[in-house]
Amino acid sequence: MRRPAGRSELDRAWGRRLRGSAGLAALAGLAWAARDVPAALGGRLTGARAERAARSPQFRDGTFHNRESTRTMVADPGRNLLWELVFGKQRRRPRSAVPLLRPAEPPATDTDRQLNVVWYGHASALIEIEGRRVLLDPVWSERCSPSAVVGPRRLHEPPVRLDELPPVDAILISHDHYDHLDMATVRALLASQSAPFLVPLGVGAHLDRWGVPAERIVELDWSECHRVAGLEFTATAAQHFSGRGLRRDGTLWSSWVIAGARRKVFYTGDSGYFDGYAEIGAEHGPFDVTLMQIGAYDRAWPSIHMFPEEAVDAHLDLRGGLLIPVHWATFNLALHDWSEPVDRLWAEAKARDVRLAVPRPGERVVVDDPPAVDGWWQSVA
Repeated sequence: MRRPAGRSELDRAWGRRLRGSAGLAALAGLAWAARDVPAALGGRLTGARAERAARSPQFRDGTFHNRESTRTMVADPGRNLLWELVFGKQRRRPRSAVPLLRPAEPPATDTDRQLNVVWYGHASALIEIEGRRVLLDPVWSERCSPSAVVGPRRLHEPPVRLDELPPVDAILISHDHYDHLDMATVRALLASQSAPFLVPLGVGAHLDRWGVPAERIVELDWSECHRVAGLEFTATAAQHFSGRGLRRDGTLWSSWVIAGARRKVFYTGDSGYFDGYAEIGAEHGPFDVTLMQIGAYDRAWPSIHMFPEEAVDAHLDLRGGLLIPVHWATFNLALHDWSEPVDRLWAEAKARDVRLAVPRPGERVVVDDPPAVDGWWQSVA
């Protein structure tokens, strides 16, 4: 029996309404997913902050610059990076779960000599130095992205929750890329911690937009120092770039020197290898421990991220004692195998007799008594 024409028209009308509703729902979903993106992009330099940036030796023609002319990307004829990203044969993820540890209680020791490092993954770490605590580049979100639904996703969970962190005395940010500066993490720390944020010039504009009060923002140019809780923090040079949207280099990037009365720590942030490391080592070294960026390198961007062997070069330039690698294992940000950075680093450290510790995420390293390197990552690679 044929369906009456009136019924068919009714079905078509309902179909159109359903498709329209589905379209509206999809648009609403996209709008919900993107609701935080404008804020996550951060702020812009205006007023006194812009005037101060303009006085920086690193600032000219409206942007910050490295000391030497650098390019973020180098042409590689015959190579298709997009094809390699999609179809490349590299094993950019671990085959099984990355082992996580909950930090044990720090060992009882003379506070004046205390120096421990807890690595939480990627570049996030806690420095325990002479009875004080310093948090580096904290990123606890699921993705390093302005969006909660797209962008590089974690390859392992944080080993502890943010609200489980002990009280810290300072929070250091190296630059404004999403894998080092995360809006959700900053807002959570704003509520749970009272420590100031020490940041390179201009990065305070992002914090200001996210509600961090002015008295908790300390912005430094390269070679400028600030004292907090008996520690001296110095922003030192790095060779990198910045930007959270289409505009690049509107804020500065830096490495950091953390100095107590007796102990010293160096953190690279993100950087290519450059002669500035020897200068920093001569002026501020020797260092008891260096936290060195080793991952997310490629021959297409050799000037802005170090290769593992260059991290050893830089560590020696800095006159470092123990080397702890960071900026690997947590996010898939380059085209090399997941375990390649630390495999190469271990081989180079052994060849050059460099003291090395490779902690699992959450593991506390006592700098004066570090654990032996055991190749733990090879069982999950």
